[in-house]
Amino acid sequence: MKNYLKTQRGMSLLEVLVALALLGIISVLFLSSAANSARARFQADERSSAKILAESVIEAVKKADYSSNYTAEVEAATAPEEYQGYSVNLTAAFQESPDIQKITVDIYHSGSKVLTLENMKANR
Repeated sequence: MKNYLKTQRGMSLLEVLVALALLGIISVLFLSSAANSARARFQADERSSAKILAESVIEAVKKADYSSNYTAEVEAATAPEEYQGYSVNLTAAFQESPDIQKITVDIYHSGSKVLTLENMKANR
């Protein structure tokens, strides 16, 4: 048993450096994937909130009387606190017939466009 211990040698410096390099590479890959995951989760949450806000604006416009200006509907839809930092740009354009409007809702968050949603409204 004593002879066995005398023949065993410790790890060389090169082996230790290779092991540390591999550990470093694996750590960098793990941390970068965690950062990408967090960024993707934030963008998905931002798009989801923008979609809910845009759909609520479209529904408010559809419920309102037929008009060329829907400012009150936009202000009512953007009032909740969970949409703080979001802004809405609503465009109502008449199509070939004056009884049909194309409603376009652009949602911005922190100054950059997140989502555009379009729908039609008919004067009935």
